[in-house]
Amino acid sequence: MPTLPREQPEPSSPEPYKARRTAESFGVDAQRYDRARPSYPEALVARIVAAGPAPDVLDVGCGTGIAARQFQAAGCAVLGVEPDVRMAEFAQARGLQVEVATFETWQPAGRTFDAVVAAQSWHWVDPVAGAVKAARILRPGGRLAIFGHVYEPPAEVSGPFAAAYRRVVPDSPFDGGQDRRPVDLYEVMYAQFADRVRETGQFDEPELWRFDWQRPYTRDQWLDLLPTTGGLTRLRPDRLAEVLDAVGGAIDALGGRFTMNYTTLAATAVRAAS
Repeated sequence: MPTLPREQPEPSSPEPYKARRTAESFGVDAQRYDRARPSYPEALVARIVAAGPAPDVLDVGCGTGIAARQFQAAGCAVLGVEPDVRMAEFAQARGLQVEVATFETWQPAGRTFDAVVAAQSWHWVDPVAGAVKAARILRPGGRLAIFGHVYEPPAEVSGPFAAAYRRVVPDSPFDGGQDRRPVDLYEVMYAQFADRVRETGQFDEPELWRFDWQRPYTRDQWLDLLPTTGGLTRLRPDRLAEVLDAVGGAIDALGGRFTMNYTTLAATAVRAAS
């Protein structure tokens, strides 16, 4: 899940896809990742598959298969590509066909698809090489859809998180003084994804989609999800415990539960016919 100012550091590197140790750290607890991470708006899935019946979908960086299972439920045949063997094995055990590789090195072997999707994963892909490769393996009229969640917890939760994170990772690029809303920052990132797609000259004009929704969390549910996020997957257990204790205490003060505001953003484009 993209990490956020006031919640976790905003993306600070112009080339996050080169941070392979972080990119491949999410499989440390694949079962927790699959259990705790939210699925995607059904309206988003429906909009992607609306072009035709039972499309063939390639899921880039499929992880444990959260998005892939939604596309399977919508009648799609899905192939996943995932660099982390732990995540890939988890997805395979739940009925998803997965090939272990980064998208840049993955060999399509002549296969083409009606849709290429990337859920919470495109920031780990070279945006130029990824867009070119997606164009090459999409059938004319096929859709590339890059999407992910932005979350905005209430200040009563995000504030203690920020303070604890700064204590345990004092040399992080975290900027607690950021005034812009997380969704504004991530809209810029998705517009940049769209720019790289446009620059291939192989797609119709990209579109930016937005879906706003909410989800209630109990204390235990949110503390289950937090360790699966990029800022925390590589923390030592004692440092992770300090962050979780601070956040847990804040949620207790709210009565043990809170409502999360989510925005799911997408950059998407259709492969040109010619």
